[in-house]
Amino acid sequence: MSNYLAVATVTAALSQIIRSAITRDVNGALVTVARPHSSGGGTTPEDPTVNLYLYQVTPNKALRNNDLPTRSSDGGLKQRSQLALDLHYLVTFYGDESELIPQRLLGSVMRTLNSRPILTRDIIDTTINGGSFPYLDTSDLAEAVETVKFSQIPFSLEELSKLWSVFLQTPYTLSVAFQGTVVIIDGLESPSTSLPVRSSNIYVNPFRQPVIESIESSAGAAAPIDATTTVLIKGRELRGDITEVKFGAVNITPAQVSNTLIPVDLATVPAANMRAGVQAVQIIQPLLIGSPATPHPGIESGAAAVTVVPVVNNIQVNNLNGAGADPRSADLVIQVNPNIGKSQRIVLMLNERVSNDPMAYTFVGSPVPAGVNPPPESVSSVTIPVSGVKAGTYLARLMVDGATSQLTVDGVTGEFNGPVVTIA
Repeated sequence: MSNYLAVATVTAALSQIIRSAITRDVNGALVTVARPHSSGGGTTPEDPTVNLYLYQVTPNKALRNNDLPTRSSDGGLKQRSQLALDLHYLVTFYGDESELIPQRLLGSVMRTLNSRPILTRDIIDTTINGGSFPYLDTSDLAEAVETVKFSQIPFSLEELSKLWSVFLQTPYTLSVAFQGTVVIIDGLESPSTSLPVRSSNIYVNPFRQPVIESIESSAGAAAPIDATTTVLIKGRELRGDITEVKFGAVNITPAQVSNTLIPVDLATVPAANMRAGVQAVQIIQPLLIGSPATPHPGIESGAAAVTVVPVVNNIQVNNLNGAGADPRSADLVIQVNPNIGKSQRIVLMLNERVSNDPMAYTFVGSPVPAGVNPPPESVSSVTIPVSGVKAGTYLARLMVDGATSQLTVDGVTGEFNGPVVTIA
């Protein structure tokens, strides 16, 4: 999921992909991002130029209703809204027709987008951090689970003429259309949540080969996975000449491997690479080839998703206001494992520990306080201001990118008993 800068980030990243291709193939070529016009963005119409223009945005047909219903019958928010969009781009080519510059530029762009149709996270990070688009610094598109893929839109001559008719007094220029799908934008509101289900039964029919069938905690299929859990990766044909587990952005060499099971201790993942939330897991099997045998690129499984939940280690109450009267306000300092990245979304949920008419509150925070420059890449504690809170003792849960910390259970009464925070 991503914030409101997602659309602009896709356009900026696509322009960077096109620029890297055409500058290599056609000397002096430029890329512009504007409404098509007669000069093409250059000094004259003869300047070799590729113009990228987002001319239409439509709802994604496959995912547009995935978040329904977002509200209950009384209007209360049930879940955060998500907007799934397809982006439609017109790519226009300008240059000296006598030297076939537009056609050479078209060939370069179409070859590039055919061979690299996916907007990877590395390209997005390079675009955001490259300095050319400072207004995209807070974009979190690189953290989105869904990647953006580009495909050509096969316009007929009639459809193409209708599209160009909207550009009044602009003569037609050689052009092609592409669609980018899918961009998912998160809403800003977060719903209040009830206490979690204590246990559940899940029945799985595994897919036939190859690759990963399931990932679960060694403590049981229903047990949560945190930064210290040993996970069991189950599947078929998991053993190779060399077997590595790619967890997020780091490759791990497991101590034990069989054809159907690989245990991995997440405590071995470097702290700098571990984050709460959804992580992608792959089995990488380089091939030993040659004499002497050396590793070569081999087989990779499809990516499977695993949710790593945060663990709340301690909660401290600072700057308590309103003592002796309701409501209260305070700053809650929460120690958490693993570290929280600077761009991750955090939500604090409080549920009062009383039997009659318990109160529930939800507060959205930021991993890095405003004004901290440069912000650290990750933090082990976060400060979340709370206000309008009734005095009392509360069960506390922290949600990081949708992954919610677990509550402890009293072994005698079977009731939730921690972690708790008291706002006096």
